[in-house]
Amino acid sequence: MDFRDPGWLALLLLIPFLALYLKLRGKRRKIPFRFPTLEVLRSTGGGKWARWRWLPVALRWTAIALIAVALARPQKLTQESNVSTEGIDIMLALDISTSMLAEDFQPKNRLEAAKLVASEFVTGRSSDQIGLVVFAGQSFTQCPLTLDYELLKQLLDRVNVELVTGGAIEDGTAIGMAMANGVNRLRASQAKSRVLILLTDGQNNRGEIDPVTAAQAAKALGIRIYTIGVGTEGYAPYPVRDPWGGIAYQQVPVKIDEELLRQVADETGGKYFRATDAETLRKVYREIDQLEKSKIRVHQYRQHAELFGSWLGWALALLLVELILTATRLRTMP
Repeated sequence: MDFRDPGWLALLLLIPFLALYLKLRGKRRKIPFRFPTLEVLRSTGGGKWARWRWLPVALRWTAIALIAVALARPQKLTQESNVSTEGIDIMLALDISTSMLAEDFQPKNRLEAAKLVASEFVTGRSSDQIGLVVFAGQSFTQCPLTLDYELLKQLLDRVNVELVTGGAIEDGTAIGMAMANGVNRLRASQAKSRVLILLTDGQNNRGEIDPVTAAQAAKALGIRIYTIGVGTEGYAPYPVRDPWGGIAYQQVPVKIDEELLRQVADETGGKYFRATDAETLRKVYREIDQLEKSKIRVHQYRQHAELFGSWLGWALALLLVELILTATRLRTMP
C-alpha cells in the first residue's frame, strides 16, 4: 500500500503522547461525589459492563488514528506495467500518381499492394507516432503524426488514384515536394529518432522543390530517409479503357530514377530499396522495421485504487459505536 500524502502519518506518533497527557490531566481534576448510603454508591457502578469502561476511549483513539491514515491518502496498487517506447516518429510518403495503377503487383495493382504492406507495417509498430503524406504532381498530408493506428489505417485505406483522375491534384511525380512535406511534419517532433519512408514508381517530374535540396534539409534536421522504388523490371501491364468501355492492357516501360532515390537516402543516412513484387515489398518494410527498433525509453505505468473513503468510513463507524456505548451501557456519571 502506498500513501499519496504520507506527511499526515506523523500524527500517529503524537497520539500516544496526547492520550497520556489527557489521562494524567484527568486524574488531577478528579471531583469528589457524595452518596447518602453505600447501597446507592454500589448501584452506580459495577455490573457486567463495568469491566468495559475503557472501551469508548480506545475506540476514540483508534478512530483518530484511522483518520490520520485516511488523510495520508492510502492507495492500493491495482496494476503495474512496463512499456518500452522506441521513441521513433515515422512519416510515410506514398505515390498515388496514375502510374501506380500498373498491375505488376498483387493484389490488383502497385497502389493497393503498397497500401496493404504499409498497413501491415503500421500494425507491427508500437508506441511510435506515424503519419502519412500522399503525392502525385503535388503533395498533401493525409494523416499527421499519431498514435491512433486504427485511424491511420482507415485514412490509408481511403487513399486512391481518384484524387488525381478527379482533378483534386495534378498527375505526375513530385518527389521533392513529398519529401519536403514529410520533413516539415517531422521537424517539430521531439522524438529521438525521426524517419521518412518514401515509396514511388517513377521519376521526379513535378514540384518546385528539388529532391536533393529536400534531402539536405532532412540531413540538417537529423531525419533519415528510406526510399523504395516499386515496379517490375522492364515493362508492366497498365489498364486503359478500350473503345467499347471495357478494360485493355498496355505494356508500359518501368522508369524509376533509382540513382536519385539512392542519392537522397545516402545523403540522410537512410537506405534505398527496390521492390519488384508484393513479397519483396514486404521484405523491404520488414528490414526497415528492424533497422528502426532501437529502444530508448522505458516507462512504468501504475494504477492505484484510492482507499481514503474506506479508512475514513471505519473511523466514523468507531466514533458512532463510542457515542452509542457512552449514551447507553457505558454512560458515565455527570
